Amino acid sequence: MLGDWLRDGPMVPLARPATVPYGPLLTGPGFAAHSVQQVIEWARSHSLWQMMFGLACCAIEMMAANASLYDLDRFGVIPRGSPRQSDLLIVSGTVTYKVAGMVDRVYQQMAEPRWVIAMGDCATAGSLYYHDGYSVVKGVDQIVPVDVYVSGCPPRPEALIDGILELERIIRGEEPRPMAGGSR
Repeated sequence: MLGDWLRDGPMVPLARPATVPYGPLLTGPGFAAHSVQQVIEWARSHSLWQMMFGLACCAIEMMAANASLYDLDRFGVIPRGSPRQSDLLIVSGTVTYKVAGMVDRVYQQMAEPRWVIAMGDCATAGSLYYHDGYSVVKGVDQIVPVDVYVSGCPPRPEALIDGILELERIIRGEEPRPMAGGSR
């Protein structure tokens, strides 16, 4: 038994924690919910604390989404200064092999459950820099698991807001919306 622990290491990483539903229907004056799990998923989806990891021109659009015109605060997305207080990592821009270790370290320091949005063509697939350079990672999903991809070069703040709303749907356990002009 002890030998297995030493061989496998003290920690075994899990992809996602298993969700367990808590209790039946909850009712109260002006309040009805299917279960405590539904309330927890709603609260998690509407209180995302983001850790911004801006690496290139997409970071300007990410900052614009946080500014007063688009105001991500109204969606419950609050920027945090520490990964230990964050549960959403937004990677925007070109990820190089030199930065890849830092992205992974920030992701590992985040609290569970945690989610990742890859913003821009460089973060999702390496863009044109991947084909012309030796130092660019093909996508941030090579380093950390990505939940939502936001395409564009650079994507508009509206696209990031749409990606955040899609992530909120995923957190609540709803079906993702079908892609425009195609099927999944």
